Amino acid sequence: MIAFIDEHRDRFGVEAICRTLSATACGFITSRAYRAAKTRPTSARALRDAILIEEFRRIHAENYSVYGVRKMHHAMVRAGWQIGRDQVARLMRAAGLQGVRRGRKPVTTKPTGEPDTRPDLVERQFTADGPHQLWVADITYVRTISGFCYVAFITDVYSRRVVGWAVSGSLHTAGLPLLALEHALVSTGATRGRQGLIHHSDRGAQGGFNRSSQHPLGITGGMGDGKQGLGEEDQ
Repeated sequence: MIAFIDEHRDRFGVEAICRTLSATACGFITSRAYRAAKTRPTSARALRDAILIEEFRRIHAENYSVYGVRKMHHAMVRAGWQIGRDQVARLMRAAGLQGVRRGRKPVTTKPTGEPDTRPDLVERQFTADGPHQLWVADITYVRTISGFCYVAFITDVYSRRVVGWAVSGSLHTAGLPLLALEHALVSTGATRGRQGLIHHSDRGAQGGFNRSSQHPLGITGGMGDGKQGLGEEDQ
């Protein structure tokens, strides 16, 4: 209300604005109360808020103007400020600051739309008695300032070690999971095949493991129940 009177006082006058406000549902304030409020010393809270807002603007700008309430709260605490998350939200609104809202998550696996009759060599039993018996593969993404970075990786079920990976700035890169598989075969010395090795990955157009496009590494693939396996049965 004080800000409203400040904005229109030169046009209408303080007394006229106060009378109008008092006659409406907007609130009640006298010209004396207005002038008292204007001459009252700035409160300690208002002074602290002003300092914090400037600090918010600095930290927000230093972090590419992407920080929201949660990250801004963590940043202020790390900087030594004793401040609550609700206060951070209030002051960010007052300063007109907001974080970058995340859009839709990218889809890393798309159904091929074709039936697949290859057998499921794993049957949801993700266990192994030794290394290089069962590999599982997947695709994930990492959000960066310039966009998304896609990573295909293969993990050995027995050792829990990542044995192969491939990285691309686009999910449309041909055969990204196949590149990860090739890396796994090279890094483990299995370029000519491993007896009984099963490779299990999500079904999808990005997989590149369709029956018509097998990777020429000496191990062929089988798929069932939406999964793929590379094993002795298909060699």
